[in-house]
Amino acid sequence: MKRQDFRFFHRLRVRWAEVDMQKIVFNGHYLMYFDTAITDYWRALGLPYEEAMQQLGGEVYLKKASVEFHASAHFDDQIEVALKCTRVGNSSMLFSGAIFRNEELLISCELVYVFADPSSQTAKPVPDALRSLLSRFEAGESMFHIKTGDWASLGADAAKVRTAVFVQEQGIALEMEWDEADETALHAVAYNGLGQGIATGRLVQHASGVGKIGRMAVHRLLRGAQVGQKILHTLIEAAKSRRDTEVMLYAQRSAEGFYQRLGFTPRGEPFDEVGIAHIEMFRVL
Repeated sequence: MKRQDFRFFHRLRVRWAEVDMQKIVFNGHYLMYFDTAITDYWRALGLPYEEAMQQLGGEVYLKKASVEFHASAHFDDQIEVALKCTRVGNSSMLFSGAIFRNEELLISCELVYVFADPSSQTAKPVPDALRSLLSRFEAGESMFHIKTGDWASLGADAAKVRTAVFVQEQGIALEMEWDEADETALHAVAYNGLGQGIATGRLVQHASGVGKIGRMAVHRLLRGAQVGQKILHTLIEAAKSRRDTEVMLYAQRSAEGFYQRLGFTPRGEPFDEVGIAHIEMFRVL
């Protein structure tokens, strides 16, 4: 089993609480590492787990786990937990896993999950939609697609994401979340393989030649999956296509680093908006 056999990796560093007196990881923690990695695997599929399973009509349960030990991880090691779905049966899904330190194989495992009715925990056939997603992910296909359009066509899905992030999560008053700019803005919504809206943003004309990106929101369970980055790139390309020379936005200070990594520069002094610290940022096109 080699590192190049996998396309999904979950990276972590071994903590002090996970090792024994010899600074070697307790055996039981390796299963915890795989369990944490499978959570990120669902995220890589673009699936907010609870909402996705509700739509699919079941739950995924671990049926069997087998672990083979090749070498030990030590305190403060940077390790990678690799996973791949190698077979989907009628109701079961077989995952092969491995833990690497650089190129060195430390642990290999097999995990068998069963798709089942959550009320009775009796096995059910794996839905075709989930079967397709697993196959497409392992083949290297994108797990989401982005639509652009007006509020009439995308407003319902954009509103659902924005309400969850801004109103329910951040506590912004509902009446402060909506404005008249929605009617004239270009909206972008990202959809996962189940057709669920998972991220959104909008582009308005701020001034001649200047586009303003706003209402950037990503489902809280899918942050870090690069979907927000792709929404932003989609809106930037839309601004370029209408010959804008600059795009700007009001970034929450907690997201400032995200925008800087994507070429945006702070401008002016921080300010408060809806009770949250913001800063203006821009990018020349």
